[in-house]
Amino acid sequence: MAALAQPAVPTLVSVDEYLHSVYEPDMDLVDGVLEDRNVGEFDHYLLQRALLVALMKSEKAGGYMVVQETRLQVTATRFRVPDTCIVRADELPKRIIRRPRLICIEVLSPEDRFSRMLLRCKDYLSFGVAEVWVFDPQEKVATVLRGDTMTEYRSGTLSVQGTAIELSLDELFRAADVS
Repeated sequence: MAALAQPAVPTLVSVDEYLHSVYEPDMDLVDGVLEDRNVGEFDHYLLQRALLVALMKSEKAGGYMVVQETRLQVTATRFRVPDTCIVRADELPKRIIRRPRLICIEVLSPEDRFSRMLLRCKDYLSFGVAEVWVFDPQEKVATVLRGDTMTEYRSGTLSVQGTAIELSLDELFRAADVS
């Protein structure tokens, strides 16, 4: 009789080991388990680049800074690495982001499952991030999560109340389109 295959047991990584390690690409740490992040393909890159360019236009005047792929400590044992986040200019982190920020932004890759992305988003929101924006470059749609609400946008302007942050979806998707 053949032996049944045993499921792989993940190697647990301490917070200290995680903070003193470099992963290419960087990884999330979720309660001792390293989780891969899908870094995407060319359409992911194009949309992320268009986001950075659009958001950086009013960065200085708006009093915020656009930060790319920086570790965010959402609990004592959970670290997430959002594609992009926006921090107030007067609250710049030294190394690791340990206080809630205005927005976390994720760009879906073809391999991403939205259900898995929602777990990341819930971590951001539970941590105290005001909004999470999730962009799907293939479908040309943005999903905005605020508290317990999730709203899908295919056009219009995304903004954050009380800030200079505004993003035209039509312009964004046009800037990221190479077809």
